[in-house]
Amino acid sequence: MSHPETQSQTAPPKRTLRQRLAGLRWLGRTMTHALVLLATFIIGIAMIGVAQRQGWIRSGDGVASNATSSDSGETIYTCPMHPQIRQNEPGDCPICAMKLVPAAGDAEAASTQDPSGDERYICPMMCTPPSTEPGRCPVCAMELVKATGGGGGDGVSITIEPAARRLIGIQTGVAELGSVSQTIRTIGSIDYDESKLATISAYVDGRIEELYADYVGVPVAQNDDLALIYSPDLYSAQVEYLTAIQGTGLKRLGGTTNFGELSKQKLVELGLTEDQVAELRSRGKAESRIRVRSPIQGTVIGKFAVEGDYLKTGDKIYRIADLSTVWLMLDLYPDDAARVRFGQQVEAEVSSMPGDVFTGRVAFIDPTVNSTTRTVQVRVEMLNADGNLKPGDYATARVYVPAIRQDRIYDPALANKYISPMHPQIIRESPGDCPICGMDLIPTSKLGYASEPLPKQQVVTVPRDAVLMTGENSVLYVETEPGRFEIRRVSVGPMTDDRAVILEGMSAGETVATNGNFLIDSQMQLAGNPSLMDPSRAATYPPGPLELPSSEPIVLDGDGAEQFDRAYDAYFAIQKSLAADQTPSPSELTKLEIALGQLTEAANVPDEAQSHLQNAKRSLQRMNGSMELFRKAFRPVSHAMLRAATIVRGKSTATKLVHMYCPMVPGGGGDWMQPEGELVNPYWGSEMLSCGEVVRDMAIANPAKTKDR
Repeated sequence: MSHPETQSQTAPPKRTLRQRLAGLRWLGRTMTHALVLLATFIIGIAMIGVAQRQGWIRSGDGVASNATSSDSGETIYTCPMHPQIRQNEPGDCPICAMKLVPAAGDAEAASTQDPSGDERYICPMMCTPPSTEPGRCPVCAMELVKATGGGGGDGVSITIEPAARRLIGIQTGVAELGSVSQTIRTIGSIDYDESKLATISAYVDGRIEELYADYVGVPVAQNDDLALIYSPDLYSAQVEYLTAIQGTGLKRLGGTTNFGELSKQKLVELGLTEDQVAELRSRGKAESRIRVRSPIQGTVIGKFAVEGDYLKTGDKIYRIADLSTVWLMLDLYPDDAARVRFGQQVEAEVSSMPGDVFTGRVAFIDPTVNSTTRTVQVRVEMLNADGNLKPGDYATARVYVPAIRQDRIYDPALANKYISPMHPQIIRESPGDCPICGMDLIPTSKLGYASEPLPKQQVVTVPRDAVLMTGENSVLYVETEPGRFEIRRVSVGPMTDDRAVILEGMSAGETVATNGNFLIDSQMQLAGNPSLMDPSRAATYPPGPLELPSSEPIVLDGDGAEQFDRAYDAYFAIQKSLAADQTPSPSELTKLEIALGQLTEAANVPDEAQSHLQNAKRSLQRMNGSMELFRKAFRPVSHAMLRAATIVRGKSTATKLVHMYCPMVPGGGGDWMQPEGELVNPYWGSEMLSCGEVVRDMAIANPAKTKDR
């Protein structure tokens, strides 16, 4: 039985548990209210964001309209491609004929501007993004300098102050116009000149009594004694000869042949020289031993017998090589071998004499490809009067070839010369015979060498370090003004050790950044401008129509005039096809290519014009694929043919030729030519068929007064 005191002591815990449960219910209600308020707040913020995105509300403006209204409430309409066109009623754009649309509000346009203006402060080492306040870089602690960014045309540029330029270390170079060569590098080895090898063998059976050249490597002169051989057969032949010339047996065989002459010929066939036969005749006494003499001057490279050996007819005794000329055997890839010609000079360095450069000329190009190494062997003939080139030594070789591949090349050392077809070191000013092999010298023009410099080799090049490349994109930074660098998209051609050929996008004389251009590109990226990673908005050409000289072109006559007009007629047909949104027919492309090729070989076409026409031919080869690629390649073709037309014309193009330009072509605008008639845009076709302007009428006022060169 429990006591009352015990019950009074256990009752309070039951009341405390109920109080705790009541407190938890209060906490749950409070948290529910808080979550509801938080959800309501989030939904409200989301609805405000949706309203702003949809344009229902704007900060400071209240409800937005879809079109800008003037003070009188009129809607302003503009052209999507030409925003400078603004009018208060709908219609067509007077430039491109596109439908006008309501203009966007000024507040929206203002919202896209940079609130910091053009002045920004950057780290010279591009460690951090641009800042709106001066100070020091938090990464490298360098003083921030002011840089001003701006744009011109399609190309966006950045201006760097002189202080930043010095700290960054920006250096520049100049684009040059001229011929350029590529270097083919390969390896090879020195070998014997096989045309100057001789094997000394036994003409008769016998025994070696003495060897005078008793080790490999001994130099010998022509007619030096090499060995003394005892031969009974040779002794019998000498006796027969002496008997014949002393009067015994002088009767003729069959009444036609002298027995003495037959005996002499037998001695020669047994290895005696003419001098040895004459010596035997004067001595009048036969000897059982014969001295073997060297037929050439050279070095013993093989010794196959020793004193006392018995020999049979045909056994080898020595092998001698004339090392005054050696061969350099090279292995080239087939595409490199196709660019090398007979007689072309080659520079080589051998491993035994590093730093010394030896020269030779190509003597033979193997007409087949090695099935194992997939290379073509090229043989170079090299003079070795001092004996520094040793067969078996390894060598590295360099062959200089034109960067622009053509059927003919110009080599000042071979222009208008005559060369030996077997020994390319033999070069003469006039025809004659080769002093080594006696063959007739042939003119170098038959081997593909031009008699004068080729204008078509003139190309625009820039320092190789100036080109920034990634994938299919290549850009340069052109200094248009002191300190102002503009990004330029370019098409890069062949590269040499220190220069890069620019096929499209550069002109000779322009200045480009060669050192520090990566830092300039980094700043362009930080500023949100076109850069190497995204050059789509960068210009390929300077903005505005192509600048052409105002000189009076000459007018060709005869076949040259017909070829010129034929080329431009094919160009006009391609232009019409592109304007009609059709890819040019292969026949028109072929006609243009053939006509351009013939013009580059015509004697009455000036060299400068031939250079431009050759550029047009190279650009024409990229005109294939999609419509976009056709139109992209059409621009450099137009530029080259426009420049050629300022120098020379045919009879038809002299009176009918118009230069036109469209500023809306991405990459700096697009130029083209038409003979006459209404402007039709080949870059946009039906999308903006009439977009563009006439730059000038290039017709010659009085073509009859121009003279053909």
